[in-house]
Amino acid sequence: MSDPAVFDQATAMIEKAWGRPIEDLEALALQRPVQDPMLRAAMHIRSALVVSSNAVVVHQDRLHAMTGPGQVPAFYDLERITRAAADLRVAQAESQARLQAISSIIDAREAARPADRTPAIRLAQAAVARSVQAPRTPGSSPGQPSASAPVGPVVAADKPRR
Repeated sequence: MSDPAVFDQATAMIEKAWGRPIEDLEALALQRPVQDPMLRAAMHIRSALVVSSNAVVVHQDRLHAMTGPGQVPAFYDLERITRAAADLRVAQAESQARLQAISSIIDAREAARPADRTPAIRLAQAAVARSVQAPRTPGSSPGQPSASAPVGPVVAADKPRR
């Protein structure tokens, strides 16, 4: 897999997870205070992926230049070829690790989101409905709110306090 494809794959994953084009997400990630820290982390990793993608391209070009078709590398070039190949593998591994990090952030975002928000909304609506329909104390007029319940523990008044 070529490394620009890894960058494009990361961009597509982020766009799909947040449901917006990458240009909009870049603007959101730069806002302070941060509205969505997971988006900011994913975009930060994506920008680091640009660096490793460029490194992969440079190492590939260098390796192809030394081992082009019809070329027989000199003995003293073998160490340079080996180093370029190792550097290419390291850059590719960094790209894959960054892509996996973005995937993990997206998975964490999905796991942190409540699965079904409708029960919570229904419970809140029921609580509001109950508070509106609370029984009034006898003798109070309908326009006045009912007396609130005591907020602390009930203490007997005949006992001396210390």
